[in-house]
Amino acid sequence: MPTESPEAPESPGPESSAPGPGLQEPSLDEQIAAYQREFGDLDPQVEKVVSALGRLNRRMNVAYGRQVAELGISNAEWEVLKTLVLAGSPYRMGPGELAKRLGLTPAAMTHRIDRMANEGLVTRDRDETNRVRVIVELTDEGRTKWLEAMRMATNFEEDLLQDLSADERGVLGELLIRVLRRVEHAQPDAGGRLTDLD
Repeated sequence: MPTESPEAPESPGPESSAPGPGLQEPSLDEQIAAYQREFGDLDPQVEKVVSALGRLNRRMNVAYGRQVAELGISNAEWEVLKTLVLAGSPYRMGPGELAKRLGLTPAAMTHRIDRMANEGLVTRDRDETNRVRVIVELTDEGRTKWLEAMRMATNFEEDLLQDLSADERGVLGELLIRVLRRVEHAQPDAGGRLTDLD
């Protein structure tokens, strides 16, 4: 399913922009050849890996966005549903904690919660033990939307990896985790967003 921030802007780099409508994107080999022509220090093996990951990430996010749109929710709303589900039953969190988990400002989080409460995806009530504290809780409708999105994503992901054997999937997963750990170590504060998108 979508990564931590499906709406997050891609990092500036060789894969940060897609061609406009009607324009043909160059193949990876064409792109790498052009980069080598303009920047002689490029390692083509490294570039092929990161460029392929960038293109894969972009296309997967588009696919996930289309799926949740079919369910009448946005990627931003999906993030909140996912975060509440990951918190475990009874699927409740404070707005501040939600904002921190999603890398959002309190104002952006409030705006998102307002919208989702109006749509019946979450409720927002005062904590009975601390009337100053607000609690956001997943509704049955919100959990149903989450389950439907997960079913759609599971089918998409199975299709995505159908050409890989079980062993290949295992190896690929371990390799990607090693790369992820390297990035997390080098950029420990990059889990959230640089700017609010809503």
